[in-house]
Amino acid sequence: MKTATLLEVRGLTKHFGGITAVDRCSFAVPAGTISALIGPNGSGKTTVFNLTTGYLRRDAGDVVFDGRTVGRPDPMRLYRRGLTRTFQQARIFRNLTLVENLCLGVPRGWPAFLRRDIGGNERARAMEILAEFGLAELAGATAGELSYGQQKLLEFASVLISRPKLVLLDEPTAGVNPVMVERLEGHIRSLHARGITFLVVEHDMNLVMRLCDPVIVMDHGTKLAEGPPAEVQRDPAVLDAYLGD
Repeated sequence: MKTATLLEVRGLTKHFGGITAVDRCSFAVPAGTISALIGPNGSGKTTVFNLTTGYLRRDAGDVVFDGRTVGRPDPMRLYRRGLTRTFQQARIFRNLTLVENLCLGVPRGWPAFLRRDIGGNERARAMEILAEFGLAELAGATAGELSYGQQKLLEFASVLISRPKLVLLDEPTAGVNPVMVERLEGHIRSLHARGITFLVVEHDMNLVMRLCDPVIVMDHGTKLAEGPPAEVQRDPAVLDAYLGD
């Protein structure tokens, strides 16, 4: 039985002046997978994330999410439809508490969002997620008091408040210690088992090869290879571009 496609990008292209950052890049993310998007520094991975989620306007190409073509990607609209993401540097509200950080992610209209009023159900949901991530005891602390690794966890936790279908993780383990890497991997596996699909940009190849399938490889702004991790590891083009010395 063929697996449904949750996200598809077709011919994505983005120029910055005379530089082509993404060049007719196409790939699909099957529903129910933990897919990886890897490649050398500067290969266009984060730019693809930004184009897909509406943080950058594409010069050409199409984005299809959950069976619907996205005419002009808008981060908030996609968020409400079930497509969320994290960033290389955790984007959190440093002066707000952990509970407030999560509750700001509840899909609501802008007036309610700006008021920052928190209902009982929202607070309960936020506390449930914080407990799962081992952050419940810090619920009333401000996010700026957290360690770097805890801030990464908080951002990850925050994108779950909206019950997403697909989460794009941009280098979730960058700059964190091995214990935190293990915790993050455990959360990804647990959430995946509950039905969330992931697309992960990650430089830790050991993590990618044990966690992700399929693996999509980018080089010079376009897709170079795609397949199961063991197959990608043996691909001569991938070895030359990324995994080799």
